[in-house]
Amino acid sequence: MARITASVYTSHVPAIGAAVDLGKTQEPYWVPLFKGFEFSKQWMKDHLPDVIFLVYNDHATNFDLGVIPTFAIGTAAEFAPADEGYGPRLVPKVIGHPQLASHIAQSVIQQDFDLTIVNKMDVDHGLTVPLSLMCGQPEAWPFKVIPFAVNVVQYPVPSGKRCFMLGQAIRKAVESYDEDLNVHIWGTGGMSHQLQGPRAGLINREWDNAWLDQLIADPAACAKVPHIDYVREAGSEGIELVMWLIARGAMQDIAPKKGDIRVSHRFYHVPASNTAVGHVIMENA
Repeated sequence: MARITASVYTSHVPAIGAAVDLGKTQEPYWVPLFKGFEFSKQWMKDHLPDVIFLVYNDHATNFDLGVIPTFAIGTAAEFAPADEGYGPRLVPKVIGHPQLASHIAQSVIQQDFDLTIVNKMDVDHGLTVPLSLMCGQPEAWPFKVIPFAVNVVQYPVPSGKRCFMLGQAIRKAVESYDEDLNVHIWGTGGMSHQLQGPRAGLINREWDNAWLDQLIADPAACAKVPHIDYVREAGSEGIELVMWLIARGAMQDIAPKKGDIRVSHRFYHVPASNTAVGHVIMENA
């Protein structure tokens, strides 16, 4: 059967993608951030998956206020980098896994989660920046990717509890797929940041790290954090962190099947542009 062997969590700040694309990673401002991902790049080479189920949010490139799916799964054979107003990033196109994506959609919908099935979509920095952070600048991404877009832009947005439970459903779906595949699940976005209003530029280092502690040690409690706490403590865009709970819910230490996990890497840096960057790698032991 297919199996989820690891989860990866990382911010997806667009300025990080620009730094990679424009050759600025060795500039003094960016060196500390990219140093925190040196381990991660080697880890990826050593733990290369067949497929990545990548949870991210679209930034009004593929979806806009005309259509706002809460959860959307990409089932296409490939996905082009999106034009975000300054041209698409010059990164490889993303190759999908339509068979596994369709199976996950079928399984998860039968577990009472309503998904929007998207057979054609472009993917923006929310998806491509994490790939660049973990893989650098390859000629082609060395795995297939299933994009999973979550609405954390226009309220109402899904609760942390809903996302955590969805992760459990996704794990069940993957494990029922009758092919020997090594699957990673990634949760992206956050950490604390606010892009507008009187609190623009807000970063809350103490809250971010306490949230990471809880995500690792007590994810069920972390899933109960209400939206207002994210907004108050982590800024209006801090709500993106609920997407990390989808990946966390898919790990094997979560009921009904309980196993051991290990934290292989943890990193935190401020600021990247006007955002706090968090990063964790967890493996199913």
